[in-house]
Amino acid sequence: MAAVDPAPALPDYVLDPNAVLKDDSASWRYKRAPDYTNTRKVYEETRKMNHQAGSLPNLVENLVKNWEVEASFKTDINDWRTIDKPNYTFSINGGRAQSAEEMVKVGTYNAVIAPNQYYSPEHSDFNSSHKTFKRMMPTFAWEVLEVYSGPPQVAFRWRHWGVMKNDYVGFNDAGEKVTAKAHGGFIDIQGVTVAKVNDKLQLQSVETWFDPLEMFRQVAPDGVVKKEVVPLSAGADITIRLHGDSEEKTVEVESSDVKTAPAHSKETTITHEEMSKVTPAECPFLMNKE
Repeated sequence: MAAVDPAPALPDYVLDPNAVLKDDSASWRYKRAPDYTNTRKVYEETRKMNHQAGSLPNLVENLVKNWEVEASFKTDINDWRTIDKPNYTFSINGGRAQSAEEMVKVGTYNAVIAPNQYYSPEHSDFNSSHKTFKRMMPTFAWEVLEVYSGPPQVAFRWRHWGVMKNDYVGFNDAGEKVTAKAHGGFIDIQGVTVAKVNDKLQLQSVETWFDPLEMFRQVAPDGVVKKEVVPLSAGADITIRLHGDSEEKTVEVESSDVKTAPAHSKETTITHEEMSKVTPAECPFLMNKE
């Protein structure tokens, strides 16, 4: 009987969710690999699924987790091991295909959220976007709920969740500073992704569908936010305009009370009915289309 070649070993980035965090020689955004210890702990404690090691859902989950680390923190795409670089594209809700270079420049949050009454990538940059969401929600765990098809076209449903421990502060599509008081509750969103992979299980195209406004509906469940105009001075740092500093200072918020804004500020209640009246350009399922 002729010898049978052994099956190729699976790459580490589909076996270990923290594989790329061990890439010491990579060009990391903050000079070293980020610390995902707390996020992984929250995942273990509050996940809904418990996929068997080596199963397709487990492999897909590990691949996407490693891709997210690289997309967020590796500044040189030549260091990204989870993508097929010449063929890689990323898109949201049927919108324009984006390159890895674009995501490195604007950041993952700005790549997936369209301008709306709570947040706008057009009035944000990488640093300010990460501070806005990571201060609000220090851990944002992710898991695969179910996989509908296997390689090379992998379709799956996912869940992204965390606790709103601090106030949400960001600029909206009108350039106004929007603040929503921390409520101490969970923010839990879901979506569907179809990813094409090559024979090395590297991502070639990633097409994701989800409702980005769902997160903001949970950020301000009663629709109460404070809006204010912050004067823009030449060369002003966006992070400083939003948060008052450029250093990371996260303060735990114990109270879940939602307080009204001071009388001298502009307070707006955005109802679910008003959200339903958004124009086609604002519709989350038509976002980023050209």
